[in-house]
Amino acid sequence: MSLIEEIDINRLPKHVAVIMDGNGRWAKKRNLCRSQGHVEGVNTVRKITEIASEIGISYLTLYAFSTENWNRPKEEVDALMNLIVIAIERETPDLIKNNVSLSMIGDTNRMPDFARERLQKCIQDTSHCTGLKLILALSYSSRWEIVNAIKKIAINAVNNNIDINSIDESSVDAMLTTNNIPDPDLLIRTGGDVRVSNFLLWQIAYSELYFTHKFWPDFSKDDFCEAIIDFQSRERRFGKTSEQIII
Repeated sequence: MSLIEEIDINRLPKHVAVIMDGNGRWAKKRNLCRSQGHVEGVNTVRKITEIASEIGISYLTLYAFSTENWNRPKEEVDALMNLIVIAIERETPDLIKNNVSLSMIGDTNRMPDFARERLQKCIQDTSHCTGLKLILALSYSSRWEIVNAIKKIAINAVNNNIDINSIDESSVDAMLTTNNIPDPDLLIRTGGDVRVSNFLLWQIAYSELYFTHKFWPDFSKDDFCEAIIDFQSRERRFGKTSEQIII
């Protein structure tokens, strides 16, 4: 029996988020330059997008570039920006073929104009697709996102467009870059580190977390299926008791 056959299609996570970690360490282990690790990581993005679409995942969010990554050496940042753009442009025909739509979240105003504009074209070209929604978190950090949401709510309050006493979780949700995306059911992190690194902090309040020591370039379709199977073995109570869930 293949791992795909072990997955219960009636209990799939609707939204899977991934922290793609370990590209640089994968390259260093092989005496390669860090950029080669990022190139290999792009190949893994293709594989994981394919398997997520194949098994019926609705949303796949990939942490591609954090706001903290702007502090890396300029040569690496420039190489990453170019690689992301070239890779997405190259994959756009296959995304369309597989009915996958593309979108971005993050402080994209910080991105070079050429990168933002070319990625926006890819987003437009796939906008008619109705299958898997592939979301790239680019120039993203959760604290930046939450601060921006607070600013928007404060402006509405100052302008008397909102009653302070009416502000609740849904008010915050509406101001986030993920306002039209369901919260992740499962967060996967590769590379061995056991932390969430400022990624979707608000949204993963009740997500199941899955950590693997495999570097992102080594993360395979079978590894993704194993994460889904592990997710399906867990009891999600959302603050309730096991007895309440059974009822």
